[in-house]
Amino acid sequence: MAEAAKLGGTYKFPSAEKTVHRVGYGAMRLSGPHVFGPPADRDEAIRVLRTAVEAGVNHIDTSDFYGPFVTNQIIREALHPYADVLTLVTKIGASRGETGSWDAALDRQQIIDGVHSNLRNLGVDALDVVNLRVGAPLFPADMSIEEPLTVLLELQQQGLIRHLGLSTVTHQQIQEGQKLAKIVCVQNLYNIAQREDDALIDTLNAQGIAYVPYFPLGGFTPLQSSALDDIAKSLGATSMQVALAWLLHRSPNILLIPGTSSVAHLKENLAAADLQLPAGTLAQLDAIGKQS
Repeated sequence: MAEAAKLGGTYKFPSAEKTVHRVGYGAMRLSGPHVFGPPADRDEAIRVLRTAVEAGVNHIDTSDFYGPFVTNQIIREALHPYADVLTLVTKIGASRGETGSWDAALDRQQIIDGVHSNLRNLGVDALDVVNLRVGAPLFPADMSIEEPLTVLLELQQQGLIRHLGLSTVTHQQIQEGQKLAKIVCVQNLYNIAQREDDALIDTLNAQGIAYVPYFPLGGFTPLQSSALDDIAKSLGATSMQVALAWLLHRSPNILLIPGTSSVAHLKENLAAADLQLPAGTLAQLDAIGKQS
């Protein structure tokens, strides 16, 4: 088990009160298949959360549209009352249909209802960070974010939200958002093979804004890369561990939120923070992105 001090080092949100370890935990997989319904083993889900926190994880990413509602309710059961050092980051802007569809929920009342639902199911009076999720599950949508972000800003001014972030957005949308509010983090699809946000990450780093990549191994369909597999084998590690370690090396503002429903897999993910990647190995991994 990785020690708390080794979880990828620390990162402090410039406008926030808390410092977080760079390796956190994404709670999406605590719900059922396709992020819908209850988990097959609720007790194991609770053990995963408690084990993560005991290991030093103090940044958990979640949303009420995981399940829906299931994941936040499990987090509350496992960890409430929350330790002062724990930062819970949630997302609004989407909802789930009766058959599990991912639907936009960006109207004013949907934003308000989404925030209050997260407050209720997490059992808190204020949310640490709320990300406005703009696009579909994987890619940004071409739209203005002024209206939904303005509603979130109102809720922040009411004391229901401490800090605001953006998810599944373009650089242009981030710039639009920054004219309205202080943005502390951006959460987008990014990994070794999918590198569209390379320049954006560097820009955000210069601005002191955290970047939180999701799907570090390619998404719902994992990246198939013989080069990655060979590198992992040579290091005595898993492909996921190498992919996570590469992200930690990529930029100091990157925060990881690998998800799992298994304690054993959780421990593997946390151990990625201790994996050393020699310069030659980093060059090989960078080349995967250039080839994709």
